[in-house]
Amino acid sequence: MTFDERYAAIQSRDARFDGQFVTAVSSTGIYCRPSCPARTPKPANVTFYPTSAAAHEAGYRACKRCLPEAAPGSPDWDVRGDVAARAMRLIADGVIEREGVPGLAHRLGYSPRHLTRLLTAELGAGPLALSRAQRAHTARMLLVGTAMPASDIAFASGFASVRQFNDTIREVFGLTPLEVRARRTGSAAPGGTIDLALPVRGPFDAAGLLAWMSARALPGVEVAGEASFARTVLLASGPAWFEVRTDAGGLRLRATVTALSDLATLVARVRRIFDLDADPLAIDSALSRHPELEPRVRAIPGIRVPGAADPHEMLIRAMVGQQITVAAARTALAALADALGEEVAGPDGLTRLFPTMATIADHGAEVLRGPAARIRSIVGAARALAEGEVTLTIADDGSEQRRALLALPGVGPWTADYVRMRVLGDPDVFLPTDVAVRSGARALGIPAEGLETWAATVAPWRSYLSAHLWRAVPARPGRAATARTSTVRSPAPAASAVEVLT
Repeated sequence: MTFDERYAAIQSRDARFDGQFVTAVSSTGIYCRPSCPARTPKPANVTFYPTSAAAHEAGYRACKRCLPEAAPGSPDWDVRGDVAARAMRLIADGVIEREGVPGLAHRLGYSPRHLTRLLTAELGAGPLALSRAQRAHTARMLLVGTAMPASDIAFASGFASVRQFNDTIREVFGLTPLEVRARRTGSAAPGGTIDLALPVRGPFDAAGLLAWMSARALPGVEVAGEASFARTVLLASGPAWFEVRTDAGGLRLRATVTALSDLATLVARVRRIFDLDADPLAIDSALSRHPELEPRVRAIPGIRVPGAADPHEMLIRAMVGQQITVAAARTALAALADALGEEVAGPDGLTRLFPTMATIADHGAEVLRGPAARIRSIVGAARALAEGEVTLTIADDGSEQRRALLALPGVGPWTADYVRMRVLGDPDVFLPTDVAVRSGARALGIPAEGLETWAATVAPWRSYLSAHLWRAVPARPGRAATARTSTVRSPAPAASAVEVLT
């Protein structure tokens, strides 16, 4: 966006751009989100920054009125696949707190010095400043969402000392930690449970996303209903559980973690699972330009493509689900989790973690049923992930990730692309040979011949096109659409399949 386009956005107080950039005002020394209700500053006093960290580095503090740190995240980090976007995904996931800048640089294939130069040039702040902004955001969440003592929050947020925590909060927000806490609405969750609002850009198709999750929920690992989804996850410090529920048009997160230092990671993963940083108005606008899609977009505004709780788990679930129905895949995966998943004490039926890759590699063949070659492929993929022969993360380069997955026996193009869609949150993945995609296209009057070429006209939103086409698949008589998997047979070593999005 140009300066004039951004300035027009803040003049109209357009909430669509919240989280995509911040507005720093030299006459006040503060920075705001685009929808801030304060008087629009003069253009001469305005500087736009891509991240709040860049505004911090330039000496600005956050607006107390619009709270820019509480805005949804930028959709750029999914739309873009460059180093800056991949770094931002990892920083949000807490990599710097766990591995430091050298660990972040190693994951991205650069030296720490060169990575700092790249991020400073692209985002206006280096990795340490970006991580510091993330720590401040985590601290704010804990201050308003828990009753924890401020001293505990300091270390849970990743600060080295209480003094550093106090100084950073005052510098970023212009308030002391206790003043930040005093601005919260509602009461803190009891018993160490974190309860906080999740910022989301509307419209948001919560009902469709929750229905999709409900059809695939694994007993003990996941519990899904019409208005909520809960599951267990394994984080750096140990097991955790979370529940996301609809709340007056928004979403709320309730969670318990083994160590509060895992909270930022958990929130980042939940946001990816629910695709909360998408730009639904931009997506819907692009798709609506096509007469074949306009009625569907009008009927289902704000459709989302679900992300993955864990990249490794996602690959195993995709491989198990190939060429069988959703119900059969759920049965097979439930048996795998019941036999090999670690038992945990969670609420409301959450009793197990999804098995680790090492456990599946060692004992998966004893539990999995089906063709021997298919079982060997699944166990072999788990072993490759467990031993580090193949890496699969949220910050992989998309083309490199696809090549690595295709090199695994039993992984075909559909599986590699489907995993890329779910793990990386890539908004521009299309599955042209997918039977369900083609069936949905026919139902909407889109010709099957030249479908891939037709789909290219909606780039870079082809993943959301796929979601609409999955939803458009006609239900078989006497059978719910959610209970079906469509398969594609090809001469490739691994056949392709899709779990129908409903």
